[in-house]
Amino acid sequence: MKTQLPPILVLYHCRGVAQLPLRAAIEDHLFAWQRHSRYPAIYHNIAFGFDWAAYERLPIAAVLLDTLALNIRWSPEYFERKTAPLAALARFTGPKIAMPQDEFVHTDGLGALLARIGCTHVLSAAGPEDARKIYGPFLPDAHIGNKLTGYLETATLDRIEAMARAQPVRDIDVGYRAWHAEAWLGEHGVLKARIAQEADALAPAFPKLRMDVSIAETDVLTSDDWYRFLLRCRATLGVEGGASVLDRDGSICARTRAWVSAHPQASFEQVRDACFPGQDGSLSLFAIGPRHLEACATRTCQLLVEGQYQGVLRAGQDYLPIRRDFSNLPEVLRALDDDALVRRVAESAWQRVVGSGRYTYEGFVRDVERSVIDPAAARCQVSPSDVAAVRQAIARHAASWRFARHEAVALLPHREQYEGSRRLRWIKERWRAARVAAYAGLDLNLD
Repeated sequence: MKTQLPPILVLYHCRGVAQLPLRAAIEDHLFAWQRHSRYPAIYHNIAFGFDWAAYERLPIAAVLLDTLALNIRWSPEYFERKTAPLAALARFTGPKIAMPQDEFVHTDGLGALLARIGCTHVLSAAGPEDARKIYGPFLPDAHIGNKLTGYLETATLDRIEAMARAQPVRDIDVGYRAWHAEAWLGEHGVLKARIAQEADALAPAFPKLRMDVSIAETDVLTSDDWYRFLLRCRATLGVEGGASVLDRDGSICARTRAWVSAHPQASFEQVRDACFPGQDGSLSLFAIGPRHLEACATRTCQLLVEGQYQGVLRAGQDYLPIRRDFSNLPEVLRALDDDALVRRVAESAWQRVVGSGRYTYEGFVRDVERSVIDPAAARCQVSPSDVAAVRQAIARHAASWRFARHEAVALLPHREQYEGSRRLRWIKERWRAARVAAYAGLDLNLD
């Protein structure tokens, strides 16, 4: 039985209206271990504090630091405060697996934390050379593996298939949605916006193409709305995620934002020359993202700026390549006249990504288990009392997770009343919060 195997401990941070409710893709990433691991997964939300003594006596096979625990480094002081108790993990001798993202900013703070806890494995979206540049000074002996920033969830694929049956007609030739990346990410970062601008500029030359391309915040689509949009599109534009500037301490980001605020009409080149001269190209952290995989799942042909896409997508087979200077974009748009080509490329991508089963969360979890967790678990001895303690820890987290969601939706939007109102409703809310805190071991202080 699953509960007779040693547990894994998954650490994350999730609290407040800024993080909750979670987007579906982030929730899928977080709870992949609960859904797919052979091992019982104990989750712990470090937003409510952390005490390693609560777990130290359990036969834990591995500790995993989810992206949500590591990405709070965007606020360095808060990151230092919330992760300080994790230093006790240095006493744990099993695998300590970090899964960071946004590995182009505040990387020194990230590396310092991983060094303090004695991290043994980093699953990175960076290539080998960039990974050494980021982590080498801090983790010379750690194993640096490769992972995607996201995978496909089986339940999501089932929903997409159901939506596809309900949306048989593709009435958009080229669709695209993206955010306007900030200049401090470097030339690569701004490609997300530039590809939309280049396509818009060519629209008059292709009057028969039905285009729906936008980088406006008001047009952002998420979850099932995004899948329905892709199912309406014959093709979609795209570029690898990531950045071409390594901002080790966040100073480039801060300096650039201040300068752009004072010079809002400046071009990218002017911003680069003023804020980070000579540093664009210090990093080549270019990664395939969940939206590329989702386009594969919806059988939407991808028109992508040429790149490696972490070896997942192949130019000319799984996507139609656009040169980085966009000089062949007219040719790529003309290729959409060949419907057989569009369908063939989309089908090739579906077979490689979805049909193969290689890029699902289930597959990712199995790979990590085989390569890292299974050998460590073989050395763990699980007693009946351990089984009971693991079940109790899982139950405590379930209560913690329910409270975190309730707090974000019903309490923190009314923080003044929640903390000080004498009305019966808020007295009861504080009483319930105190009971959950006592049961699940939560520190409810808001800082």
